[in-house]
Amino acid sequence: MKKILIVFTGGTFSMMIDENTGGAIPKFSGEELLEMMPEVKKLADITCYDFGKYPGPHMTPELMLTLSKKIQQLISSDKFAGVIVTHGTDTLEETAYLLDLTIETEIPIVVIGSMKNSSEPDWDGPRNLLDAIHICLNENSRNIGVLVCLNGEINAASEVTKTETDEIDTFQSLDFGSLGFIQNGRVILNRLPRKLETIKTEKLNSNVDLLTVYAGMNEKFFKFSADSNVEALVVEALGVGNVPPAAFDGIKYVVEKGIPVVLVSRCPAGETLDIYSYPGAGKHLHNLGVIFSDYLNGQKARIKLMLALGKTKNIDELRSLFEN
Repeated sequence: MKKILIVFTGGTFSMMIDENTGGAIPKFSGEELLEMMPEVKKLADITCYDFGKYPGPHMTPELMLTLSKKIQQLISSDKFAGVIVTHGTDTLEETAYLLDLTIETEIPIVVIGSMKNSSEPDWDGPRNLLDAIHICLNENSRNIGVLVCLNGEINAASEVTKTETDEIDTFQSLDFGSLGFIQNGRVILNRLPRKLETIKTEKLNSNVDLLTVYAGMNEKFFKFSADSNVEALVVEALGVGNVPPAAFDGIKYVVEKGIPVVLVSRCPAGETLDIYSYPGAGKHLHNLGVIFSDYLNGQKARIKLMLALGKTKNIDELRSLFEN
């Protein structure tokens, strides 16, 4: 049987209801989870690695990069057909995207989670793990970057986002649709990811703020961020990439301090473009030196910017990473 590495990081997948609080808490190790799913070991030769029992909100960019380096080390020392990472769904898309940008390998890496915990009758963790194994065993899954698989759907880590708080079909690629799906163990891929890229860096800079623009927003939060010595800023703008005039003044304040600003849209789908030229609009923002990031959402743009800052602080080099 082919060898598959499963890295357990925690999340709802590893949780059960705590009798004292009545809420779900981390409980099981990787080996304990595998004992609850004996069918898994019938499909592949499994190597289990426990990275931790982190709820999704406890994951940090530093932990994500440590996870990336650990996976790179493990796959360099043994011949695996694929890697599966279990993860809390709240920050799953961020970790998956960081892995996608930092790990260079031909083998599939599939990040999964669970929307239901093991105390619930409709616990979806086992199905997602079995689906991920089938993806790892399929030759067509090679060389297409890090994948995310829940509810039988296969999505690119660079494109997928969590869209609903509690439903099992929460992970969607809103701009381009899923790459494919799993049907009775069959892996069906309909397209390739839109973009595959790697940022070669051994470190990241997590001193990056993320601000969402709202109607009537002024310069207050932009100035606060700049004056608190932030290294860079991601702005979720309105529509296709526009802000209120007073917010524009705040962004100008940040840029004039030499702090890189990356612009995305607060809309759940669509790209940013400099097609308007009224006060506060995209034309003026782009001319000011703001970097436009096409289809990335705010949390993904922040992950990419943190990694990019680990490589360079040159504004032109940063711009080429986002706008090319």
